[in-house]
Amino acid sequence: MAGIGAIEHSFVEVNGVRLHLAAQGDGPLVLLLHGFPECWYSWRHQFRPLAEAGYRVVAPDQRGYARSEQPPDPLAYSLPQLSADVVGLVHALGEERAVVVGHDWGAPVAWTTAMLRPDVVRGVAGLSVPPLLPGGMPPPSRTLEQYGAGYYQLYFQQPGRADAELALDPAATFRRLLYAASGDNPATEPPRPWVIPAGRTLLETMPEPERLPAWLTEADIGAFVREYAGHGDRAFTGGLNWYRNIERNQELLEPFRGRGIEMPALYVAGDRDMVTGLRGMDRLLGSLDRVAPRLHARVLLPGCGHWTQQERPEEVNAALLDFLARLP
Repeated sequence: MAGIGAIEHSFVEVNGVRLHLAAQGDGPLVLLLHGFPECWYSWRHQFRPLAEAGYRVVAPDQRGYARSEQPPDPLAYSLPQLSADVVGLVHALGEERAVVVGHDWGAPVAWTTAMLRPDVVRGVAGLSVPPLLPGGMPPPSRTLEQYGAGYYQLYFQQPGRADAELALDPAATFRRLLYAASGDNPATEPPRPWVIPAGRTLLETMPEPERLPAWLTEADIGAFVREYAGHGDRAFTGGLNWYRNIERNQELLEPFRGRGIEMPALYVAGDRDMVTGLRGMDRLLGSLDRVAPRLHARVLLPGCGHWTQQERPEEVNAALLDFLARLP
C-alpha cells in the first residue's frame, strides 16, 4: 500500500464541458466509465487494487452526470460526442493512449471510442453491454417492435417524465433501481428487460427492498445522492438525454458500419443481468470474437446482476488485472 494515496478529485474542461474526475495511482492510464444512473463512485472498489498494481486510475463523471456539467441541449449527448470526451480527456491528462473500461452506458462509449480511435485506445473492456457496433445499442424503432411502448428506453424518451419521477426522491430512486437490477432480486431470474405496464411509472414497478443486498449500504446510497445534489430537479436529465440520442447514434455512426474492435478486449457480465436477457443477445455474445478478434476473455459471473463491478468487485478486479497485465 506504500505510495498509494487517497482518491483525488479535480475538474478539467473537455470539449467545452467541465468534467469532474476521481483519480488514484501512477502508471499507464486506465479510464473507468460509469453508466446510468451512476457516477465515479460506482468504481469505488476498483481504484485501490488497480492503483496498487501500478496503474493511473481515472474515473470521470461523464457529461450530464453528478458533479460534471450538464449541457442543456439534449443533442449534446450523442455517442460520437461522448467518445470525443474520452479522447479529449486522455489528452487533457497528458497522455496519448489509455485502456478504457466501461460499464452499462459506459460500455458503448468505450466500445465506440475503441472503434473510432484505435490510435488512442490500447485496450478496451466492457462490463454488461457487449459491442453492438456501430450504434451502441438497438434503436427505439426496433425495440418498440420487440418489447412494446413500455420498454424502459422508450419510457425515457419523453422529456420531463422520467426526469421528474427519478428526481423526486433520489435516495429512493437509487435504492430501488440498484436493487431491482441486481442479482439479489428474485425477479432477475431469469433476466428480462424492464417493461413498464401502461398507466404505471418506472419506480412503481420497483418496490423498496426490505433490506439492501450485502454489496450495497445506506452509506453508498447517501454517497450517490450527494454526488447528484448539484443538479436539483434535473439531477437525472443529463443521463436520460443519453437515451434520447439512441436513434440518432445509428445515423451518426452508420458510415462506420463494418468496423470492429482492433485492440485487445475483455467482456464481463452477470448471468442475471437484464442485458443478457435481451432478444438476440445470445447470438451477439456468441459472435464476440468476430467483432473483437483479439478478445482476451468473456467472463460470465453466476448470480450477478447488472451492477457488475459493484456486486462482484473481487471477480471483476481479478479479470481486469489479468487483462491489463497481458496488454502489449
